[in-house]
Amino acid sequence: MKLIFAGTPEFAALALKALIDAGHDIPLVLTQPDRPAGRGMKLKPSPVKEVALAAGLRVEQPLSLKTEEAQAMLAEAGAEVMVVAAYGLLLPKAVLEIPQRGCLNIHASLLPRWRGAAPIQRALLAGDAQTGITIMQMDVGLDTGDMLSVHELDIAADETAASLHDRLAVCGAEAIVAALAGLDALAPVKQPEEGVTYAHKLTKAEALVDWTLPAEQVARAIRAYNPVPGAHTLLAGEPLKLWMAQAVAGQAEPGKVVRADADGVVVGCGEGLVALSQLQAAGGKRLAAREFVAGRASLAGTRLGE
Repeated sequence: MKLIFAGTPEFAALALKALIDAGHDIPLVLTQPDRPAGRGMKLKPSPVKEVALAAGLRVEQPLSLKTEEAQAMLAEAGAEVMVVAAYGLLLPKAVLEIPQRGCLNIHASLLPRWRGAAPIQRALLAGDAQTGITIMQMDVGLDTGDMLSVHELDIAADETAASLHDRLAVCGAEAIVAALAGLDALAPVKQPEEGVTYAHKLTKAEALVDWTLPAEQVARAIRAYNPVPGAHTLLAGEPLKLWMAQAVAGQAEPGKVVRADADGVVVGCGEGLVALSQLQAAGGKRLAAREFVAGRASLAGTRLGE
């Protein structure tokens, strides 16, 4: 098919590569403008832009799709379908109507659960047993369009947002290739009115660990905020990032380190204990518990969050 592709992060880049490999004609790729990144804060292209340029595709980075100029550019591409994956810009009604067969979205949840910006992290935070990919016919609402195909994935007990993202990205790439190959046979299904939830944008403030919560909830939060925005607390008044955790049996005062050894840094919660297996002190590297506790003989008995 002749496609326009719109996306920005790695999740979308994997889908674009799959569409290129499947032999689709892609005259136009849209992505977000280059952003400052790294210590030097130099402008860095999005993963989608890197894949597109490597394949010799035309890349445009409009600030908005509401202008006549942007819409004329899309119309000139003459695409049958526009594929959208984590693009970062809203598509106005005029844009949705430009491709002959509309716009398809690769959404990382089992709609109508977790419409919105952060479906992967919200599914982990809620303790969902399953998530997946929905290929959706886009409309003017926020992830409210008819579903064309649904692909379920079980969430592992030790899943982080990073690991789940990578699995969903592969699933999404495979799902959109299959959907386009069988588009004539796919019957749109309206989303159920029940079970709608919204995956609100993540904030750094919410990633501050609340040790008074149950251990299961604390452990899920630490994994859900890995890698962004990164769960954090304080150790002796200094920032401490937490990357991996599991709830374990036992009880102690919230935030109190009851054990610190090669097996983990075990901390009390409102109910139960959390074993931290990857930690990062201020100015340091991410370390396994074995490396982190070396040289910190006084860690046990301290209280995190103070």
